[in-house]
Order: sequence, then structure tokens, then C-alpha cells
Amino acid sequence: MQTTDASFRQTEDLPTPGEMYRAMLERDASYEGVFYLGVRTTGIFCRPTCPARKPRQENVDFFGSTREAIAAGYRPCRRCTPMKPEGEAPEWLDGLLRQIDDDPARRWKDADLRGVGLDPARVRRWFKRHHGMTFHAYQRARRLGMALGHIRNGDDIMGTAYDHGYESLSGFHDAFAHLFGETPGSSSAVHVVLNRVLTPLGPLIAGATDEGLCMLEFAGRPMLENQIKKLRKSLHCAITPGTNRHIEQLETELAEYFAGERTEFNVVLRVQGTDFQQKVWRALEQIPYGETRSYEEIARVIDNPKAVRAVGRANGANPIPIVIPCHRVVRADGSLGGYGGELWRKRLLLKLEGHDRYAEEQESLPLDRQTPTEKP
Repeated sequence: MQTTDASFRQTEDLPTPGEMYRAMLERDASYEGVFYLGVRTTGIFCRPTCPARKPRQENVDFFGSTREAIAAGYRPCRRCTPMKPEGEAPEWLDGLLRQIDDDPARRWKDADLRGVGLDPARVRRWFKRHHGMTFHAYQRARRLGMALGHIRNGDDIMGTAYDHGYESLSGFHDAFAHLFGETPGSSSAVHVVLNRVLTPLGPLIAGATDEGLCMLEFAGRPMLENQIKKLRKSLHCAITPGTNRHIEQLETELAEYFAGERTEFNVVLRVQGTDFQQKVWRALEQIPYGETRSYEEIARVIDNPKAVRAVGRANGANPIPIVIPCHRVVRADGSLGGYGGELWRKRLLLKLEGHDRYAEEQESLPLDRQTPTEKP
């Protein structure tokens, strides 16, 4: 088994080793989703709340994600099942999330968080890790997104401002213009809502307009921020946290897919791309569940047999993975090829669809060859 050089693998996003070890000994639920621990003597990794016997400190590696634990050679614990949908809100945060849903216009301050027994730094860290923004930024963006929806439905701007927690119309105008780049009355931008969708492969960030799903990306990908910037530029859109019927449908269909109960997706898509990219993505949608195609075969399907490398690039630029199944494209020799969401996910998706040979192939590859670049 491959392990880290030191007893503790620490990144800038993780608490100190001592704090994590204490949380593990006390089975502190407030650290759920913050770190995972690998036990060197058993080769198993767990949640911090796992009821199993506690290892010695020198026999523990700490990781920021299940992906890091798997890459280091650990397998998931059967008792605490750390591979269940990653990113699910921990119990200690449930009460706050319910109160936000019940009263989205309320402005929570650090003193309010302390008043309900929550550490503001811990709340900030969870929202930063799982939503890409602080708790207070999340609140502001969510309020403004809801306000935009009301204004577009014909509601009065002044009434909307007060209903969403703004004490003055000028403050509402300033906050709105800062986020959307225009004032409420003149707002004509497409509105994209972003929400997390939990899956066994980690949380996905889904984006949708009223017309359909326009983005789906793994939350931990370094390219996520660039994907959002591209979306904003291509659609000239305002982006806020939220949900709509397309994201809710996606969540249902993904749950059925990972449970082995669905082989096709019906959620409406609104994808932006060049004519060539659109041709490739349409060809990907035609690959049946349980089958694969090579980059060369896709090039022939779109009547451009010499464009194999361009097909690889378009495949890597797919804005809605899984639903548009770019994971079903492999090299001509049958090997995996690349995958923007990391090869371990491609391997598990193909295994889910019945391709056991790819699971075996990937496990035999050295870690330094498991690159996420998309090459034919």
C-alpha cells in the first residue's frame, strides 16, 4: 500500500493533526466532511465518527477527501461507509440550514451563529469547502438570486428589497449591481442557479437556467472556477446559489443512475459550444449504456475521420459529464484514455455500467500515469 511520507497528510484546508486526532478519538460529528483518516495497519479509511477501534496516532494518515485516501492505497470502511454521497451536510449544521430555508431573508452574523452553539470559523470553512464561498457570501448571493426571480416575475423592486432583508433601496441597488453588473430595474441577464448534487463520486456543482441544465462539474476540480467564468461569459448570465426544476430532476435521475435503476437521462439540456463541439456531444449522447466508443469512431460518426485529436479536445470540454457520457469514450486499443473528472471516476462509472475490465486496468496503473488530461 502506498502511504504518505509523514504520519499525517496535511493541506492548508485541514485542521492541525492534533485537532483531527482528537476529533477522531471523540467521534466529533462536527468534523464530518472535513477530513478522512486512513489506518496504516488495516489499509482502511474511515469517517472521523467511525465506531471502529481507534488506532495509535503514529498509524494514522489524514486526508481531505475520499479521492486522496483512495489514491494513497486505502479502501473504504464497511462500517462507516465513507464513499456514500460525499459533501452531505453534517448533523451539526442541519439546524442552521433549516433556519436559512425557513427565513432566507434573515442576515446571520457571527454573534447569531455563536448564539445557536456554532463556531463561525467552522461554518465558514464548511461553506468555503462545499460551496466555494464563505457563509456570509452565500447568504448574500442567495438572497439576491431570489430577489432577481421575484423582480422578473413582476414584483415591485422596493418591496422585493425589503422582503429580502435590505434596509434601504440604495443598499439593495449597490449589492445587486456588485453581483450582477447592472441595477435591478435594468437586469436582462440570463439567471443561472447553482446547487450541489451529492453522488457516490463526490459532490457535483449543477447549473441551470429556466430553459435547462447548462453546467455540471465535480466540486473538487481545479477547473470549476474557470467553468463558471466561461458560463458567465457565454450566456451573459447572473449566477447565484439556488435550485429549479431542472436541477431537482437531475438530482433524482443521478440517484437512479448510481442505484443501477436508470440507463438514460431525460433532463433538458442547454449547452453552449462551437458547431464542432455540439456535433461531438450529440454523438456522445448516442453511445448506449454499457458500451464504449473510440475517439476514431466518434470522428467517423460526425463525418470528420481525420479530426481524432479535435474529438478528444471536444470530449474534454464536455460541460455536462455523466449526462453527456464522455466517460464512454476510450482509446482505439481499448485503454481508458483521459477524463477531466479524473480517471478513478471514469473507471468507476464504467464499472457501474458493466465494464469490469477497466476497473482491473486502472488498478494496475501507477498513480503518476492516472492523469486527468483528455487525449485520444
